[in-house]
Amino acid sequence: MFIDQAEIFVKSGKGGNGMMHFRREKYVPRGGPDGGDGGKGGDLIIEARHTVNSLVSFRHTMRFAAGDGKGGGSQKMFGRSAEDLVIPVPLGTVIYDAETGGLLGDLTTHGQRLLVCKGGRGGRGNVHFKSSKNQVPRTAEKGEPGEEKRVRLELKLIADIGIIGVPNAGKSTLLSVLTNAKPEIAPYPFTTIQPNLGVAEIDEDTSVVLADIPGLIEGASQGIGLGHDFLRHIQRTRVLIHLLDGMSEDPLADFSQINTELSLFDENLAKKPQIVALNKIDLPEAQERFAKLKKDLKKRGIELISISAMAHTEVRALLLKSFQTLAETPTMEDIIPNALPIYRPQEDPNQFTIVREDGKQWRVSGPAIERAAAMTYWEHSGSVRRFQRIIEALGIEKALRAAGVDEGDTVFIGDYELEWQD
Repeated sequence: MFIDQAEIFVKSGKGGNGMMHFRREKYVPRGGPDGGDGGKGGDLIIEARHTVNSLVSFRHTMRFAAGDGKGGGSQKMFGRSAEDLVIPVPLGTVIYDAETGGLLGDLTTHGQRLLVCKGGRGGRGNVHFKSSKNQVPRTAEKGEPGEEKRVRLELKLIADIGIIGVPNAGKSTLLSVLTNAKPEIAPYPFTTIQPNLGVAEIDEDTSVVLADIPGLIEGASQGIGLGHDFLRHIQRTRVLIHLLDGMSEDPLADFSQINTELSLFDENLAKKPQIVALNKIDLPEAQERFAKLKKDLKKRGIELISISAMAHTEVRALLLKSFQTLAETPTMEDIIPNALPIYRPQEDPNQFTIVREDGKQWRVSGPAIERAAAMTYWEHSGSVRRFQRIIEALGIEKALRAAGVDEGDTVFIGDYELEWQD
């Protein structure tokens, strides 16, 4: 089954907790701190692989979580870092943040990777907090929490040449004649309900990938029928074969309709080079209208050729003409050298907001302060004092006082409930 959209929940691993421990050895009464660091949590990575053809596997598994790092040990022993979790997807997969709609990455080549959620770093053991003023540090860090997201995956087929046209124009037949593809073919509209790919050989050393895009109807750009599902697959192609139905009541109107839908969906689609061919030329009705249709299209600066996919008439010539146009069309790498996946810039993690939830309760939100709260050992006085210094350094203490916080008020930070004391 061909599945080209999916939404999944992904989460990276939490860092392992740092250890608070003091060296205990015979004849060494004051061995000092020796608590080790926790291991790093696993990253959540999406990787493009040519061995994967669709997103069908995500119908059964919709949650992915990397492993957590292990806690540190005594004698300055590090905890084991967790392995990264790599999720394979087909070439041509675009990854979006499902909540914001922001583009996270676009994977088009085999082995290309996108780091979606970074694993949390391991917490530091108390050995790191020793100083000349604090020889017995009762301070350590818990592991940094992992990141989590809901992401939307969209597959856009990567083909050199796309075959477009109205339903029943003969696109699937043409693809089967030019390539080794075996799409479903029948003499009624909408036989093709999913895109098909095939490889056509130009010569012994050269081949091109063709995609049969299911028939487009009026309103496809607004999602009528299966418009949006199919139009995005045309975005990857560099050249289009626009196949006109020789038995249609008005092939010229069909031509205009399809190009209008392309422009409405994405203005760049209408700018792609098109090879326009009238199919079913083996039938008398198509032969009769060919001359007038060719003349009308010539006025628009468009050259019309005739073929019969069923009778294999001039299909090789159509392929070679399309390949020649493809060779003259710049690739995305030519337009944007060394093109890489797109990432949206990260917000400043030190930013925070303060909201008064009622007269005596406050909510402080922000990536850095919430992460610091999650990494604090609240049962250790040294760790609590360190958290107080973080609040002061980020400007949160000053902001809370300015907002009107009073002695005994409750301040919520992430999952933690704190009592304000002057």
